[in-house]
Amino acid sequence: MDYKKVGILLAVGILILAVMVLIIGPDQIISALKTANIYYVILAVIVQFIILILWNTRWSIICKSLDIPHGQVSLFAMTIIGLAINDLTPSGRSGGEPVRAYILSKQSNEDFKTTFASVMGDKIFDTVPFMVLAIFAIAYLMTYFNLGATLFLLLLISLVLFVLALAFIILLCFNETIAINTVKWVFRLIKRFTNKVDKYEETVLTSLVGFQSNLKYLLKDKRLLLIASLISFLVWFLELLRVFIVFQAFGVNVSLGMIAAVFLVSSLIGVIPLLPGGLGSIDGVMILLYSMAGISASISTAATLIERMISLWMVLVLGVILIPFFGAGALDQVWFFNAHKLFFLIIF
Repeated sequence: MDYKKVGILLAVGILILAVMVLIIGPDQIISALKTANIYYVILAVIVQFIILILWNTRWSIICKSLDIPHGQVSLFAMTIIGLAINDLTPSGRSGGEPVRAYILSKQSNEDFKTTFASVMGDKIFDTVPFMVLAIFAIAYLMTYFNLGATLFLLLLISLVLFVLALAFIILLCFNETIAINTVKWVFRLIKRFTNKVDKYEETVLTSLVGFQSNLKYLLKDKRLLLIASLISFLVWFLELLRVFIVFQAFGVNVSLGMIAAVFLVSSLIGVIPLLPGGLGSIDGVMILLYSMAGISASISTAATLIERMISLWMVLVLGVILIPFFGAGALDQVWFFNAHKLFFLIIF
C-alpha cells in the first residue's frame, strides 16, 4: 500500500471537511455538539457493532457453504480489517476484498481463488440490495425535493444508469462468454498505458471462472440465498436506524425515508474513487441534503460528524489496530487488486 499517497488523500479529505466546518461556523457546530444526548450516541455505537456482527455472520454463512474452515473471532477481525482498508484505499471502496481473501486463505490454508470467491459473493449480497435501495432513494429525492432542472436531470441519469448497471452485474455474474470478453477488453485498455499487467490477466480470467462457478453453486442453496439476502437488507435498515438515532440525540425527528435517500445517495458518491472513505464528499452531500430538508446547518454538520465518527473513524481505527496481528503481507494484496481493479469496479 502506498502509505504516502493514502496519507496525502486523507489530509485532503480532512482539509475539505475543515473548510466546510469553517464556512458553517465552528462555534455553532460546537454548540450543537454539546446538546447531543450521549445515551443516544452510545446506542448508535451499539447498532454499529450489531451491523459488524451481521456482516461477519453473512460472510461466515458463505464460507460454510464453500467448506472454508474459519473461526468466528478471527473472521470478525478480518471483516473489520477489510472495511478499514476499503476506507483507506480510494479505489471504489473495494480495496479490502483481496486483503480479506488473502488473510482467510492464510488462516484456513484454502486456495486464494476459493476465499476470494467467498469475499466477492459476500460483496454481491451487499451490493445488490444497495443498488435496489439507491434507486428508491434517488426517486425519493426527485419526488420530495424542489430540485433545479440540472440536479433533477443528473439524478434522472443516475437512476437510469443504476438500472442498467444492475442488469449488467447480473449478466456478468452468469454469462461466462460476456464476462471473459469484458475482462479481455479491460486488459487491452490497460495495456495502452502499461505493459506490467500481463501476468495478472490469466489470474483474473481463472478467478472469474472460479468465481462464477462458486456463485452459481451458492445461489443453488436456497436457504443461503434467503438468509444472506435477509441479513443484507437488515444491515441496510440498521445503517439507516443508526443515522436516525444520531439525529434523535439532537432532538431532531427526521423521517426514515429522508434518511434513506440522503444516506444512500451520499454512499453512492463515496463509491466514486476519489478520496479515502469518501472523506469530504460524503460528508458534504449529507450536510447539504439535510440542510435542504430544513434541518439547520449546524445540526446537520454535528449529526454528520458523529455519524461518520461511528461508521468511518471507529471502524478505521479498529482495523488499523488489528492489521499487525495478521502480518504486513496482507496490505500487499491491495496491489493485487489495483492491477486489475478496473474490472472489479465494473462488476462491483
